[in-house]
Amino acid sequence: MKNIRQFAAYLLFLLCIAAGSHAQAPAAWIRINQLGYLPGGVKVAVWGGKGIAQPRTFQLVSAATGKVVFTGSTGTPFGAYGSFDQTCRLDFSAYSSPGKYYLKTDSITSPAFRIGDNVYAGTPGFLLRYMRQQRSGFNPTLKDSCHTHDGYTMYGPMPDSTHINVAGGWHDATDYLQYVTTSANAAFHLLAAYRDFPGVFEDKYSASGLPGSNHISDVLDEAKWGLDWLLKMHPSDNVMFNQVADDRDHHGLRLPGEDNFYGKGFERPVYFCTGKPQGLGKYKNKSTGVASTAGKFSSAFALGYDLLKTTAPVYAQLLKTRALSAWQMGQKQPGVCQTASVLSPYIYAEDNWTDDMELAAAQLYHITKETQYRQAAAGYAAQEKVTPWLGADTANHYQWYPFINLGHYALAQQSTGAERERLTGYYETGIQQVWDKAKHNAFYRGIPFIWCSNNLTAAFAIQCYWYRQLSNKNTFAALEQANIDWLFGCNPWGTSMVYGLPADGDTPTDPHAAFSAIGHYPVDGGLVDGPVYTNIYKNLIGIRLSNPDEYAAFQSDLAVYHDDMGDYSTNEPTMDGTASLVYLLAAKAQEGAGKRQYDHGGLIRGDSSKKQLTLVFTGDEYADGAQVIRHTLQQQHVKAAFFFTGKFYQQPAHQAIIRQLKADGHYLGAHGDQHLLYCDWQNRDSLLVTKKQFLDDLQANYTKMAAAGISKEAAPWFLPAYEWYNDSIVAWTTTAGLQLINFTPGTRANADYTYPALGKQYRTSAAIYQSILQYEATRPAGLNGFLLLTHIGTDPRRTDKFYRRLGTLITTLKQRGYHFNTLEQVLQ
Repeated sequence: MKNIRQFAAYLLFLLCIAAGSHAQAPAAWIRINQLGYLPGGVKVAVWGGKGIAQPRTFQLVSAATGKVVFTGSTGTPFGAYGSFDQTCRLDFSAYSSPGKYYLKTDSITSPAFRIGDNVYAGTPGFLLRYMRQQRSGFNPTLKDSCHTHDGYTMYGPMPDSTHINVAGGWHDATDYLQYVTTSANAAFHLLAAYRDFPGVFEDKYSASGLPGSNHISDVLDEAKWGLDWLLKMHPSDNVMFNQVADDRDHHGLRLPGEDNFYGKGFERPVYFCTGKPQGLGKYKNKSTGVASTAGKFSSAFALGYDLLKTTAPVYAQLLKTRALSAWQMGQKQPGVCQTASVLSPYIYAEDNWTDDMELAAAQLYHITKETQYRQAAAGYAAQEKVTPWLGADTANHYQWYPFINLGHYALAQQSTGAERERLTGYYETGIQQVWDKAKHNAFYRGIPFIWCSNNLTAAFAIQCYWYRQLSNKNTFAALEQANIDWLFGCNPWGTSMVYGLPADGDTPTDPHAAFSAIGHYPVDGGLVDGPVYTNIYKNLIGIRLSNPDEYAAFQSDLAVYHDDMGDYSTNEPTMDGTASLVYLLAAKAQEGAGKRQYDHGGLIRGDSSKKQLTLVFTGDEYADGAQVIRHTLQQQHVKAAFFFTGKFYQQPAHQAIIRQLKADGHYLGAHGDQHLLYCDWQNRDSLLVTKKQFLDDLQANYTKMAAAGISKEAAPWFLPAYEWYNDSIVAWTTTAGLQLINFTPGTRANADYTYPALGKQYRTSAAIYQSILQYEATRPAGLNGFLLLTHIGTDPRRTDKFYRRLGTLITTLKQRGYHFNTLEQVLQ
């Protein structure tokens, strides 16, 4: 839902035009990162005003109490930027207490936002929704297949129009072209995200992209979808293709299906990598070799091999073989392999290739330990020390792709001493060049507003992050965070650049996307192109806004952005930019979580490096195990956490045990008043309650807890009814000033409620007990940080009560070195 202040500004803008006057009434806005801020991170908002003096101070206000918790100086004026004639930075990094807040200057307030460790939790998985939606072949959004006849060869050693099976992969954007350039880069970023931050991803989808766990991380499933297609595009030694389809695809918006635009039924052309200029119409690209494509092939395959060699050895060996053959092709034909068009001059005009070969060589050295690859990587690194666009005002479309030199980081990780310092220095030089521009404006904006500026922004933030990891310096931490903040609302337009993220924020709602415009599907997780220079926008072909410009008051002679289906230059989601952002958000999610884990934004595990866990019990209708559980905990000197529904708290028969548990020092929390099912079991994104219904039910739960002497302040963690929720429930919980937690998955402990009549769902106590010990013995982190959930009572039809084994379980785990700590201790 769009911000009311922006709508008011738009009305004001229209009134000024209607009056024939260029004057505008004084106004100001505070731009924030709508996702929120990490407690220990850089926390800055930007104030922008029109016809109004810069305030001298600002306040950070608790949204829960209305009290000012921090006051700061607005600092040095930054002057005009974009549509604002005055700007300044509101830095509240010194304040770190988690909670919900807003910023205030005089009469201007910001939207509310959160400070918390989990503000980025679940965001990488949310972006994977868009990646799945972009699939060619079987498309899980449509639950149908498309482009199954791809394709026929062009420019290859085989006769033109020879059929080759290259169905699969990802569509590039709203058009349905498919490029190795972007697909290999996307696959690499997804694989790297899994390599570097495996704990932030979930397993909620099968390899097909449909809901359902397959015991493989969703990000790895998605990366493999890309790898499968790349193998088809480089099927054998010396056979390599660069793209499927061309701009004859641009026949208007349509849902993906079978296209007959190319003269061969439903087949689409597949362009062979010749290393020479190509183009079947008026326009020719300027290809000089194949190394830019071959290097991307090789690096993605090599990383895929490294991650899959244990779990899928046969497949991994094929990846290694193709990594080596692609490398050889790049060595034989140095130069760039650009994409081809027929009807228009718009292509990916890549002009660099040594960075791609450096990355390939570094990855090959990692998997082979052969020094020839290390030496080759160092040689290529010296040929492109700094990505050329860094610090520049402009560049051609995808001229310096993939926008940063990934090879420097891959090589530096395997280097020490002077070589590592040299590679880190290359990154520092490029960042400094951007900083020399960025430091002069309040948004710290040093990224040129060329086409796909958001992709450059995400890539640059990754380079800053990698520099921080390599150097252990925070020199550019504020610049790094400013680029992340920009993508989520700290920009002149005050909008997130990711569809649907955050759920209750100002985000794109009318992107240039067929799925939303025609199919009325949400384009969840798609990173849109982003603002472009106004002079670029005015010279693009075929742009016509379909609705009044809601951001009219914030457009300027510098740059424009439109949330309008008619603007393909600023508001079209892209597959490769989204994949890069998956890596960046995974890094931020890991930074917030430390060694904790989240699922759909809910905290599900404490620090997995510490041999501690907490016992969690929920209750709604039954309490037959209450005294057994209480007595066992007393004997074992264990403090546990109990989450009860309002119905449980209200029952006269339960009053004694509630008082006893409270007196024993256990945590008592909320489980929902009426034990409502919040979202569909099969389609988790489908809500079964409104926000009001949820919050009213939650408040009723706390009202009944208050009657039992339990304050909201003493019970900040909420465990959802049925242990089932989605991102929206987490967001609504946060608005209530609470944190949603859930049990740690992996064991069958929570199946202690089942009884024989449930058939295959039933689990005996012996099976449950064994599942816990087996998980502990076979997983690297065992039960570290676990929230181990069972029930305080179960249906009378279950006679095999698991709580009778509780004492034995606690004793066994203590013998294995575990400490049973309080919920607060495990989650801190």
